[in-house]
Amino acid sequence: MAAATEDPGEGESTAASAQPRQFIVTVYGLYSRTDGGWLSVASLISLLSDLGIDAPAVRSSISRLKRRGILQAERRDGTAGYALSGEGLSVLREGDHRIFRRQRGTLADGWLLAMFSVPESERSKRHLLRSRLTRLGFGTAASGVYIAPAHLYDTTAEMLRRLELDGYADLFRADHLAFDHLDDKVRQWWDLGRLERLSHEFVQQYATVLDRAERSPAPDERAAFVDYVRVLTDWRQLPYLDPGLPRELLPADWAGIRAADLFFTLQTRLETGARDYVTAALAR
Repeated sequence: MAAATEDPGEGESTAASAQPRQFIVTVYGLYSRTDGGWLSVASLISLLSDLGIDAPAVRSSISRLKRRGILQAERRDGTAGYALSGEGLSVLREGDHRIFRRQRGTLADGWLLAMFSVPESERSKRHLLRSRLTRLGFGTAASGVYIAPAHLYDTTAEMLRRLELDGYADLFRADHLAFDHLDDKVRQWWDLGRLERLSHEFVQQYATVLDRAERSPAPDERAAFVDYVRVLTDWRQLPYLDPGLPRELLPADWAGIRAADLFFTLQTRLETGARDYVTAALAR
């Protein structure tokens, strides 16, 4: 597609099955924006090789991201490379707000309702609007009525304006007054079973990474880079599936909270070593 209207690394995955393009998006999001969103092809191939991805797969994935409007070819001082497009930068900024913030709503905050109506002649926009609201973590309350914790207002309004969908939707703040129990409604509006399963899998997979990091006598910067890119690539789908529902409405011992605790602990332990490794690699 011509514009980055969906997550450039979309798709439910684990690090063992993640696509090369998902790792590329993670690397660009973490390490390219200090240099205007640009990385040379050679540097990208070198960094992705540490993740076990060969050069042909990197080049093929770059081409796909270029076709989707996420990356654009750009030479610097005669060196071939790719920069994030304006749309790609917008998608990553939107992601930053969700991925790196531990924001969970409360019952006192209330809810955000998105109500929309799109003519049948513009069904592609209807599909885009539905998919984008879902990706932001909205649940479906009724046909044309999507619901999310109220703290998602700014992110939602920005998305609607950026994709020129604001003319089809209205946003409302709301409180639940009656009649069913709200925790039962939450189970209807969101697939908590899927989110619980993915969160549990994340904890199972990356608890061993934390254990290894805690036992290591000295930091291994290359290992920190590999682990951090894999952890973040898997983590970033979870904050979109869980929009920060109030804790009171979630099952006891909610795996999503344990997954968040694990991610932010790993981020603290791995981020600096990973960045130092990339800085050295890009300077070669």
